[in-house]
Amino acid sequence: MRTQVGNQIHALVVTAPDSLRHQLRDLPLDKLVAVTAAARPGTVTTPSAASKLALRSLAIRHQGLTAELVVLDRELGRLTMEVAPALCGLIGVGPDVAGALLVAAGDNPERLRSDAAFASLCGVSPVPASSGKTNRHRLNRGGDRIANNALWRIVMVRLTCDQRTRTYVARRTAEGMAKRDIVRCLKRYVAREVFHALLATAPASTRISA
Repeated sequence: MRTQVGNQIHALVVTAPDSLRHQLRDLPLDKLVAVTAAARPGTVTTPSAASKLALRSLAIRHQGLTAELVVLDRELGRLTMEVAPALCGLIGVGPDVAGALLVAAGDNPERLRSDAAFASLCGVSPVPASSGKTNRHRLNRGGDRIANNALWRIVMVRLTCDQRTRTYVARRTAEGMAKRDIVRCLKRYVAREVFHALLATAPASTRISA
């Protein structure tokens, strides 16, 4: 919702009168929100005043949503750390990602038979796409898309800060593998790590051997 409000603010700046647009168009979003939230449109008798009023309303909404997100993120971080410390300890796993993966696993406990079953649940299991002498796999477009996105976000973080991941990418790139296929493989490996972290989270009575 905050992203939508930010997009609306940018759209209003683009269509605002020239004098107002020139003042605001180069500002980063945080600064733009602060400036427009403090705007004083006065009596709405001109297009500029109407734009200021609309921008001020959206900016105040953006600030309210930001404050709400701070509280929710803090509580989500506390809850996920209490429930799944092993999962939260993985590289690239923040509160949002941990929450999405815990929801996916909690909604489908019968699917946690193995890391392969969990990968299928998240839509990162390899799908054969061989043809003739070409032996390859393609992206799996099934499964839980929110959990799939959570695994993708972990991979994107690791591509920037995890040396093990970067070394793997360099090796596979040298072998001629496309980036899309490398990311697919990485998501599958991450799914295995997440699965074992979830096993450490599950109650002893319901754990299964990996």
